[in-house]
Amino acid sequence: MNFAVGAAARLPADWKPLAGSLHDRVVLIVGAAGALGSASALAAAQAGARVVLLGRTPRALEKVYDEIEAVHPGAAAIYPLDLSGATPQHYADLAATIAREYTRLDGIVFAAAHFDGLQPVADIKPEAWLRALQVNLSAPFLLIQACADLLHGAATADTSPTDASVVFVLDDPARVGKAFWGAYGVSKFALAGLVSILHEECESSRVRIHALLPAPMRSMLRRTAYFGENTLALPVADTTAQAVVYLLGDDARAARGRVLDLR
Repeated sequence: MNFAVGAAARLPADWKPLAGSLHDRVVLIVGAAGALGSASALAAAQAGARVVLLGRTPRALEKVYDEIEAVHPGAAAIYPLDLSGATPQHYADLAATIAREYTRLDGIVFAAAHFDGLQPVADIKPEAWLRALQVNLSAPFLLIQACADLLHGAATADTSPTDASVVFVLDDPARVGKAFWGAYGVSKFALAGLVSILHEECESSRVRIHALLPAPMRSMLRRTAYFGENTLALPVADTTAQAVVYLLGDDARAARGRVLDLR
């Protein structure tokens, strides 16, 4: 399996999530306070999922939590965690908490990203390089490893979903492989490799591995990379969040092992 853009899938024309399409699913949103993470959390809750909001800043998570709870009471929970300093034990504790509170985990969305801005490799401070790789690459590895038993064993009741879905957000390889994209670009290339490996290892299991390649959207990362651009002219993350819901649900089985390209 190759997660190159040439193996892309497309969101079915006019696809919209049905109410209850993620009913009874427990979904962990990593980077839940960001543009895509918050939109994905709200969209998943609207589709019936219970969402665990993971992020670095409790106050930012509380804002997303309040927005969800105002419409879907009881659908959200907050789990603060700074990915840049998290250890394997932190991820083990997270998995144990989800197991205790929900007994299952049916989806993970990796919407977190660390990007310090465009700069030559020679100018990147070592600690900044390590932080970017930690958040963008090592954190997904450590979390998927810690939650493996939950993901593979969640279907324990007749009413449970039959599979679990893990969604990794990639970036345009033709863009981030160019000069000045630094540790972020390297980590996104490496993440695509990790996703490809995980897909092959999980291909015959109940865990579906998905990759999502968003179109340009209004976000802090976009503003940091394109500081001369009018970011407000770009669409908000809601459309991309709908694609996340698609990948979390049963309709995306045909897209398993392919990049969902929204560009």
